[in-house]
Amino acid sequence: MPPGRGPHSRNASVPSVHTMRTPHIALLATGGTIAGTAGSATDTSGYAAGQLGAEALIAAVPPLAALARLSAEQLFNLDSKDMGPPHWLALARRVQALADDPAVDGIVITHGTDTLEETAYFLHITVSAAKPVVMTAAMRPATALSADGPLNLYQAVALACRPAAGRAGVLAVLGDRILPAAAIAKRHPSAVDAFSREGALTTLASDAALHALAPARNSRVALPPGLQMLPPVELLAVAAGSSPALVRALAGASLAGAVAGVVVALPGNASLPDAWLPALNELPDSVPLVLASRCGGGISRHRADAPGHWLDAGALDPLKARVRLIAGLGADLRGARLRRWFERG
Repeated sequence: MPPGRGPHSRNASVPSVHTMRTPHIALLATGGTIAGTAGSATDTSGYAAGQLGAEALIAAVPPLAALARLSAEQLFNLDSKDMGPPHWLALARRVQALADDPAVDGIVITHGTDTLEETAYFLHITVSAAKPVVMTAAMRPATALSADGPLNLYQAVALACRPAAGRAGVLAVLGDRILPAAAIAKRHPSAVDAFSREGALTTLASDAALHALAPARNSRVALPPGLQMLPPVELLAVAAGSSPALVRALAGASLAGAVAGVVVALPGNASLPDAWLPALNELPDSVPLVLASRCGGGISRHRADAPGHWLDAGALDPLKARVRLIAGLGADLRGARLRRWFERG
């Protein structure tokens, strides 16, 4: 037998499993249905969200130990219907700190499904990370028969262990799918398959497919380190025949400093009813107004003669347009800079 061609020589250049470094994944738990409990294993609606802590979530999925070394932190324990901009700000800062920590290889965040798309998009446009940031959730509580949370958590950690996911911005793993933050949208209140499949990949997606999700270079803003509170932005939905009275109330609130921006969810191509124009014109020029289509898809454009502080949501749905306006104002973008920020969205 030729030298160097012994029975085990073909594996000589392959590192031993025992010598390979185990990824360190930081788990941030915020509550939600994935941490919810009910009095019966068959009760999937009358449960209390956010009852289990981060360590309990990990303990329920023993195979996680073979994937990564996990460190757990309970940042909040909320039903995500109660999540809001103060929580986004705290979460973004913690995620950024972990992303900057050389000892951490990836970050997984457990969250409720009701407002997952808003939190994910906020993190996506405010956190600068070259490491995977993966959110996950569940539609059934942890005590339910066939609970979806354990597998979602396992797949989220597996994705966070893949360096290629770090190029894709914030991702979410739900129901065997990888969802990019810009496309996450909950479309059903109770079905396990509750989220839109638009832009989704399977959890078996290649590294090349993950690389293709990379966000544009200028898609993020930096929030000032000393920022204590995100600017208040309100969202109004316009239905057929809706009264513009609420706009006039917001105009008064804006003069008192209680409203920093307004997003209006409009029918069709962000089509503004004639009856709303006088009320919207009462908003001060210092209060940016974003016109978004309530259709949830496509690209909307308003008319060319609109006032300078009126902005297009473009391809963003009203929820994400509000998040983008909050982040932009929080980063002190105003005037032309804010307009360019939306044009890049």
